[in-house]
Amino acid sequence: MLPLPQIIRRKRDGGRLTPDEVSAIVLGFARGEVPDYQMSALLMAIVFRGLDTDELRAWLDAMVRSGTVVDLSHVPGVKVDKHSTGGVGDKVSLCLAPLVAACGVPVPMMSGRGLGHTGGTLDKLEAIPGFRTDLPVERFREIVASCGVAMVGQTADLAPADRRIYALRDVTATVESVPLITASILSKKIAEGADALVLDVKVGDGAFMKTIEDARRLARALVAAAHAYGKPLAALLTRMDRPLGRAAGNALETIEAIEVLRGRGPADLVELTLALGAEMLRLGGRAGDEAQGRAKLRAAIADGSGLERFRRMVEAQGGDPRALDDVARFPRAARRTVVRAPRDGWITRIACETVGWLNVELGAGRRAASDRVDPAVGFEFERNVGDRVERGEPLVVVHHRDEPAAADVVRRLGEAIAIGDEPPADGPLVLERIDRAGDPG
Repeated sequence: MLPLPQIIRRKRDGGRLTPDEVSAIVLGFARGEVPDYQMSALLMAIVFRGLDTDELRAWLDAMVRSGTVVDLSHVPGVKVDKHSTGGVGDKVSLCLAPLVAACGVPVPMMSGRGLGHTGGTLDKLEAIPGFRTDLPVERFREIVASCGVAMVGQTADLAPADRRIYALRDVTATVESVPLITASILSKKIAEGADALVLDVKVGDGAFMKTIEDARRLARALVAAAHAYGKPLAALLTRMDRPLGRAAGNALETIEAIEVLRGRGPADLVELTLALGAEMLRLGGRAGDEAQGRAKLRAAIADGSGLERFRRMVEAQGGDPRALDDVARFPRAARRTVVRAPRDGWITRIACETVGWLNVELGAGRRAASDRVDPAVGFEFERNVGDRVERGEPLVVVHHRDEPAAADVVRRLGEAIAIGDEPPADGPLVLERIDRAGDPG
């Protein structure tokens, strides 16, 4: 292999990396043989010049090979996972995974923690008393086999190159690169043992992808890379211009996900769960089309099998299953403050990203990976975009602990909700479906 500075220069000037070069660099960085400053320079070159299909395939393959690949061949059926690019109030995984498992498709799910204005699945699950997400790979395999679903954190030996590269991207302004995002997402999902993947790409103010063009570009790149690796992937582009469901905050969102499993969830959360779940059942060979998939998921809600599957997983991962029936067992904030409508009218907008950052300030999220979260705090939205309200009517209930610190959050939360004289234009929750590289389905 050429000296690394020459390879970096070639990429900087628009040239290509060979598969051997990519493998040597990525694996060398994972072993600590390639210094941070050289990898940083290469990452910046990739931000500006991109990676073509062959380069991305080699980069993804090297990241997967940098660690252990979980063997789930002992679990019958097609294993399907779901990944979301993140949003405010997005607790879909918590109700989706057990529902899909109850319908016969195993779901091995390795998730992340919240960072920035979006929440994390692990933080929500750990609001269940005793629930453990830091399980060894062998225990993860056992739970997938016995329960059909397990939801854990990424272990140190799964795609370690991704862990090191992402940490570097986070401090070198090289996060916003579609090829690097693609490799990061897929390397973890392939390493966890998934056979297929459904992707929820959020679009709007509360998402990382603010425009449908950017979301579409990422979805197509992921579909192309996954298919090239032999992993079927379907992506839904979904709206994130308002909080999803009624709750934002770890314990509050987990309780709301349980409500979905009981058949009492808010309409938008139920709709997105059904849409993504139908795709997972289709890829898992348990549904011939979307309508059949939705019908099976609704049946798993109606007969309680989805909730029972969740209960089994919670118990297997050390959680208290009684909390699913008695929400008083969840952490609860000592104080509640109500944000009320300042006038009559229609809610025309909720500044979704602002809501996410206010939740972080309240203690429900983190700005740095080392920050601790408070599982009890958060927001309950009594009304959402498109609702008619009257002056003095409750808009949001803020669950908080410290009165002085919460006062500013409450004030700014009220300012983030716009009320007008006319109802806003509405649109579909699912904007597009993409399962081929190039064309939205």
